[in-house]
Amino acid sequence: MTSATAQVTRGDATPGRRRARPGPRIRDIQRAERRKLTAQLSTRLLALVCALGPLAFAGLLSLQNGVPADTLFGVWVHSSGYAVSLVVLGFSGSWGFPVIAGVLAGDVFSGEDRHGTWKTVLTRSALRRDVYAGKVLAAAELAVGLVALAAVSSTVGGLAFTGDQPLVGLSGTMLSPGHSLELVALSWAASVLPTLAFVALALLFSLATRNGIAGAVGPVIVALVMALLDLIGNGTWVHAALVGSAFSDWHGLFAAPPFLQPLLVGSLVSVVWTAGGLALCARMLGRRDFAGAGAPRAARWTRAGALVVIAVAAIGLLAAGTQLGPTTITTRRLQASLTPTFNRLAPVQQRELGRRVPVGTRLRIQPTCLRRGGGAAGPGDDWTCTLDVFIPQAGIEPFQQTPVTYDMSVQANGCYKATSPPSFVGQQLMRDTHGHEVVNPLYTIYGCFETDG
Repeated sequence: MTSATAQVTRGDATPGRRRARPGPRIRDIQRAERRKLTAQLSTRLLALVCALGPLAFAGLLSLQNGVPADTLFGVWVHSSGYAVSLVVLGFSGSWGFPVIAGVLAGDVFSGEDRHGTWKTVLTRSALRRDVYAGKVLAAAELAVGLVALAAVSSTVGGLAFTGDQPLVGLSGTMLSPGHSLELVALSWAASVLPTLAFVALALLFSLATRNGIAGAVGPVIVALVMALLDLIGNGTWVHAALVGSAFSDWHGLFAAPPFLQPLLVGSLVSVVWTAGGLALCARMLGRRDFAGAGAPRAARWTRAGALVVIAVAAIGLLAAGTQLGPTTITTRRLQASLTPTFNRLAPVQQRELGRRVPVGTRLRIQPTCLRRGGGAAGPGDDWTCTLDVFIPQAGIEPFQQTPVTYDMSVQANGCYKATSPPSFVGQQLMRDTHGHEVVNPLYTIYGCFETDG
């Protein structure tokens, strides 16, 4: 009879060996792991936050006049409920989804080390590969479920407290409620793949460090590092390879015309990160010797120190590599995006004020975009764009030239925020023909342009 110790040695638990006797199947292990995760207080609290947090956010917004203007669609949270969901999605992509991944998957493998249950798990006729697959599938299933829960909660909250009014897109076009709902659903769905990439990272941290805290905090630190790397450099190669950037690739859905190449690239990058992380996990788990006494504490600290050194070196290389590749944020592209967006929003403003504007009216605009710090390319918050607007008038001079200057912050993904002084466009809030306070669409302009075209 084979001993329990022999069953958990590396040779008898490799994926290529045939099962000696019937045992738990992958779906049985997945079900058991799902029960373990859902029974944890941290998972239940996280589910509560995903369910009630967006509702509370939408409710608080409805009680005040302030808006999160620094976020795309932020100024429209009082005008369309769909903007509320997109603001929540933008925040979740920065911090929420990495936290979900860390809390759910950060202790999946390290918990067995902490409780000393690996030998028990692997001597119940369960192959190592089946245990691995069951744990991965359970963590991924719950992560996707929490993303869906946050999506439903934010959308329901926005519609309940603000309403299903049309949404202003990222090119100044008005999106109908039905089309807006469809795009919001697609945007949340697009965040599933990068979330799964962070789940794979959390599993990798959990297995490599054998520490639940490192597994939970690791994805958040990675997300922070990627966010900082996204702020430096003018190149595109490293920025496109950062899985954290994939959380914002849905913006192209709201442009006119929509562009999907960044979304496809981000999805592919997420799949590569997920596959790489899971492959490393499988290799580590396959090489672990659970029958031995385990690595001494001093050796673990030495390995942890080596991992820190490698991580710091990798961050340094990535930071240096942010200059590699073509610079896609250029004056030409910025002018080509801001000008038609302004032209679409100007009639919206005039109609809100009760002025008659014929359909298809277009202003003559001559744009000039420059960076205050010098140069004419690259992301940053030091851009200014002056739009020389030629307004038709009666008299000898057929046009009145009026300059409108916008201070702009442009991101590496081609999305920007433009804010103008109220001397020409008016205050952020204005009163419509019915005396209601509404958002001035020309005060803050959000836009995105394709950086791969």
